Amino acid sequence: MYVDSRFGQLHVHTAFPSNGGFDELTPLVCIHPGPLSGRVFLNLLPDLGQDRSVYAPDLPGCGESDAPEVAPSIADYAAAVGDLLDSLRLRQVDVLGYQAGSLAAAELAIARPGQVRRVMLVGVPVFDAREREAFNADPWPARADDDGSHLLKDWQRLRRARGARATPGRIGADVAATLRAGDAAAWGPAAAAAYSAGERLPLLRQPTLVLRPRDECWEMTARAESFLKEARRLDLPDYDGSLLDTGAQELARYMREFLDR
Repeated sequence: MYVDSRFGQLHVHTAFPSNGGFDELTPLVCIHPGPLSGRVFLNLLPDLGQDRSVYAPDLPGCGESDAPEVAPSIADYAAAVGDLLDSLRLRQVDVLGYQAGSLAAAELAIARPGQVRRVMLVGVPVFDAREREAFNADPWPARADDDGSHLLKDWQRLRRARGARATPGRIGADVAATLRAGDAAAWGPAAAAAYSAGERLPLLRQPTLVLRPRDECWEMTARAESFLKEARRLDLPDYDGSLLDTGAQELARYMREFLDR
């Protein structure tokens, strides 16, 4: 489906119970990292959509969603997801955020404490000063070169980020998503690197589950815990950056245990 937001239309991947989605359980909103899209959650949607409505929007500038005129902040991404909640008249939701999307999920929960019931964060990119400096010196996705060498650089980065279990097809899909986003591809990672986690995350008051796979955010996610007052952390050391592909069934089980109490 498509819904209106302050930045134009948002494209939304959905899953609904067979009765039409009239919410036996609290609806779930899934927020992806830029420059990918809501497609990263497709292995979760059929399972979780059996007994609740699930919405996985493409963030502004990603996937099939319209792009804003200027680079958004994490708060801007969260506000666009808030527009989705308003457009669909969702009175209460749970939120899942993945990597940079976890920051937008937290920001949405901070901004809408009465509407967001529970929060799940997978791989939280809390940058320290050294990591932020390194990112700013060599941001990604790589800037396009005439000879196409940036494509190899991005492929190699994604191979490291996704881990040994990632298939070439998965890496190719991620590279394609980056190319599709164009100039907007760099906005999400830059917004995550600039996010003031130490100031913002302590404001999150909802019950929160932090899921920590052994991905590129492994150390950052441990750092995030010190800022989260109402969080429980669950380490998943047997899974890497391919968690949403290779561990979707187990992830769904942990999510149900947390959400359906």
